[in-house]
Amino acid sequence: MTLPISAPPRPATTPQEKAPPGAVDTHIHVLSSSDEFQLWDKRIEDPAAGMDMESFLTAYRAQCDLLGIERTVVVHSILYGADNSVTLEAVRRLGDTARGICLIEDGAPETTLDALASAHVKGIRLNYVHGGVLTWEGAKTLAPALKDRGMHIQMLVHSHLHLEELAADIRACPVPVVLDHIAWPDLSFGVENKGFQALLSLISDGHAYVKLSGLYRVSSAPYTATDPFVAALVEANAERCLWGSDFPYIMLADAQMPDAGQLLDRFHEVVTSKTDRQTILVDAPAALYGF
Repeated sequence: MTLPISAPPRPATTPQEKAPPGAVDTHIHVLSSSDEFQLWDKRIEDPAAGMDMESFLTAYRAQCDLLGIERTVVVHSILYGADNSVTLEAVRRLGDTARGICLIEDGAPETTLDALASAHVKGIRLNYVHGGVLTWEGAKTLAPALKDRGMHIQMLVHSHLHLEELAADIRACPVPVVLDHIAWPDLSFGVENKGFQALLSLISDGHAYVKLSGLYRVSSAPYTATDPFVAALVEANAERCLWGSDFPYIMLADAQMPDAGQLLDRFHEVVTSKTDRQTILVDAPAALYGF
């Protein structure tokens, strides 16, 4: 099987202002191009060539040093399907400064959740846009067991396509629901779009979190087109906003690989309040992920 190969991650430039002490990058992936870990046979691309896990971690640690990031959430990549070995090993190597988000299948037994919880995994992820190994119905069924283990649900959605229909379920969910990449809106619809307004309501009422990540997936550098969306989310409830770099920027499709220093600069340009910066970069993720 011949598949596209992702590009190696772009080194970050030094941001104009570093993140505050204790800052958390809530969204990265760790991969390996070697045969250390079994890739999923339904993946759509392969990891960057010539980079084993330690190479990815070395590149990421260098990025953290430049940005001032001290803690990390490793999100399992669909490139490995429901075999979470690569993510669990990355969390182990990163130590107490790391937490994990993993993929499991519908109907996964509670013993699987026990094993993940003991390995510093704080949530499970599903992809409502492209599908994958876990469905929303499956996640809702697992939610009570997740609650018992202090875990949550993370999901990728399009706000303009999905959040009106999902809002009631998210409000009723017994565990926090974290939405990736500013809920991946169609920027052309604006912040007044009903789906994005549903997102703002969920955030305002504390029923969901949103990651201020993936800006490069919906706009071009320097990402100013996303400013009204990020500003609206922070204004709705900074305590339910998180920041993530999305390192190492895989499955780009038509997007251009970003510079993580520019992404942090964009955050600081929009979020000017030091209190809100502290909340989003440090306090909210520390509480959610148990740092």
